[in-house]
Formats: sequence, C-alpha cells, structure tokens
Amino acid sequence: MRGVCVSILCVSVILRSAISQPPTESDTYTECTDGYQWDSQTQHCKDINECETIPEACKGEMKCFNHYGGYLCLPRSASVIPAQDPPSQPGTNLESTAREPFNPCPLGYEPQGDSCVDVNECERDEHDCQPSQQCINTPGAFTCQCPDGYRKVGTECIDIDECRYRYCQHRCVNVPGSFSCQCEPGFQLAGNNRSCIDVNECDMGAPCQQRCYNTYGTFLCRCDQGYELGPDGFACNDIDECSYSSYLCQFQCVNEPGKFSCQCPEGYQLLGTRLCQDINECETGEHQCTEGQTCVNIHGAYQCVDTNLCQDPYIQITDNRCVCPVTKPACRDLPFSIVHRYMSITSERSVPSDIFQIQATSVYPGAYNTFRIRSGDDNGDFYIRQINNISAMLVLARAVTGPLEYTLDLEMVSVNPLLSYQTSSALRLSIYVGPYAF
Repeated sequence: MRGVCVSILCVSVILRSAISQPPTESDTYTECTDGYQWDSQTQHCKDINECETIPEACKGEMKCFNHYGGYLCLPRSASVIPAQDPPSQPGTNLESTAREPFNPCPLGYEPQGDSCVDVNECERDEHDCQPSQQCINTPGAFTCQCPDGYRKVGTECIDIDECRYRYCQHRCVNVPGSFSCQCEPGFQLAGNNRSCIDVNECDMGAPCQQRCYNTYGTFLCRCDQGYELGPDGFACNDIDECSYSSYLCQFQCVNEPGKFSCQCPEGYQLLGTRLCQDINECETGEHQCTEGQTCVNIHGAYQCVDTNLCQDPYIQITDNRCVCPVTKPACRDLPFSIVHRYMSITSERSVPSDIFQIQATSVYPGAYNTFRIRSGDDNGDFYIRQINNISAMLVLARAVTGPLEYTLDLEMVSVNPLLSYQTSSALRLSIYVGPYAF
C-alpha cells in the first residue's frame, strides 16, 4: 500500500500486488493489470503515465497527477508528496525508481544546494488560478488575483457593482468589471468622468430664432419686442398690434415685422408716433392760391378765398370788412357793415359745443344789443347764447360730420330807445367741418 498527500489532505491508494510484475515460471502470457503495460526490455509490467497518453485527461481548472495504475485530477494548487514506504515485506518487489525524490524543504520550496528556494508556481503553471485571474507568486505559495472591477468570492471572480457606491452625480451604468457615468439632458460629463456640468446650449447652436438664455440644465428662447414665442418654444411670430386695439393710432395702424406704425390721412402729419396734426399749407407755402386770393387753412386742406368779397351796395373798407353807406337807399334794410371771418372745426364734436365768440367793437351809450343768426343755419345746427350786452357765443347744437361748409351771417342789432335809433352789423362766418375727429 502506498499513500499520497494532496495539500493537507492525504489520500491512500491501494495498489496492485506489485509496481512491476515479473512473470512467474508458469506464466505463458505477457499481460498486465489495468494501468500497466508490458516492458519487453525489463520483462516487467510498467506503469502507464495517463497524463501523457490521454489528451486532456483532466478538464477545466483541474491538474492531472500520474499515479500507480491510474491518475488523479486535482486542483492546480495541490501538491503530491509521496508518503514513506511501509517496511518491506518478503515477496514484494517495488522498483526504487518509482519513488518520488525526497524534499527536505517546506511546502512551496525546493532544495538548491544547501538552501531552500521558493518555487514559482506561476511560471511552472503549477497553480489553480482561473484563466480570468492573475497568478501572483508569494514566498512558499501563490495567490490568484481578480482583475480591476471584480472581487474574489471563493475561487470565483464576481463583478463589483460600483453603482451601489454612488460614484456618479447623475446616473450610473454598471458594466462587467467597470462602470460608466451618464448625465441628464442639458449636462455633460466633467473631466473626472463622474460629475455633471451644465451645457450652455446657447453656445452650441440652440434652435432659438431670436434670443437664447442658458439656464441650469436647459435653455429658454425669448423673442424681441413685437414678437411672441411660437407653440414649439423656438420660433418667434410677429405680433399684429393693430388687431389688439383700435386706439393705438389716431387714424390708421399699419402692422410691420416686430412693430407697428401710424399713418395719417392726406393733409395731416404725425405728431409724435400716434397722433395726427393738420398741416397748415398756408404757412408752409404748399398751396396754390393766387395773388388776388387769401389762403385759409382748414382741417386737412386749405381754401383760397377772394380778397374782395364785398358785393353791391357794399364797398370794401379793409381786406375783410365791407360797409353799406347810409346814403344808398338799398342799405336801409341791410346791416351797416359785414366782417368776414373763417374757421375750421373737427367732425363729431361733442355737443353742445361753444365754437365762436361774437364781440361788439363799437358800443353806443344807452344802446341795447341783441345777437341772432341772420342766415345760413337752415338745419338748425347752431344757436346763439348771449353772454352780455356786448358779446355772445355761437354754439354747435348738433354733432356734424365733415367735410361740410357753413356760411353763417351773425347779426348784432343795436337799439337806442331814447334816441329812437336802431342799427345793425353782421359777421359773415365761414365754418369748414373737417372729415375727421382730429
């Protein structure tokens, strides 16, 4: 019987009757037991080394160890130490060549001269490390080291889930032997590949049509004045300010890209940005009146009136005053004098509205003055409100819309009862009603 020790475990193997078996005188065959073969030179049965004759005798991480009459599949870290032979028994013929050499050194060492040196199991491939592991020689032994990102559990290397340790600021993706960090939209990995920093989308071609404002993790699109942000949050659409209110412009609102402008009708000009002001063509010289005419400015236009408006039996005293001499019989029932005046008013004035004040220029002692509309108010659009003995107010009684023209004769009648004297004078007022309320 012969024993072998595997690491600290000793295994006893019962051998056949002999390691080498010489034939007896009565043997007529050269047959050997299982695990042996006949050696014609020595005329003995010789052990078969199955570790050499059988391809891949041991699978996986196991190592093949030849043994008398067979073989053993043991871990690569195992060592076979031959046990001392039991005392020789008569009739037993064991070859001395089958004995393992005696090793006086500790496990993991071998003799070299007078000393023991470490055995490098990694170089000799006498280790049981798995293919994925790295064999590292140590004094008297060796260790199996797992790659980075793995930890050893028993003899196996298990992947370390680094994501459990929250190495990443945002998202962690575990992969075999490692991990990777990912950032939420609007961020990018910093140089340490773990932290996330904001991405300035405005500098990277954000799809804002006009203005882009970077914010933490995202961005905002804004529009210039006069535009509004579209439903997609990127495009800017023109605002039609004119459709929002009819009071933006005094006359007409014109929408333009990003803004609006106000326009005025012919004969008017913009006052500021929204109001319309009448152009005084008589002052600017933009009229076509002749030398014998007087230019009268009215709302939105002008009128050319003749300088001499006096009709028989009146004679002209000044540019706008005509007198009817008392010596002429035709002047008896007519006002003594007629003064021509011109004025312009806007359409749609609120009523009643004071529009013109009449003032007596000559006052006689003891005379009583009364004022009336002598002619021109066929529709009753005006009336006279007397203020005192020498003045009265012409009042617009009904709202009117131009363009219209009135010629009113406003008469002041003076009566002196003490002297039995009565006279009158008239003011011929031409009123032009403009086409607009401005």
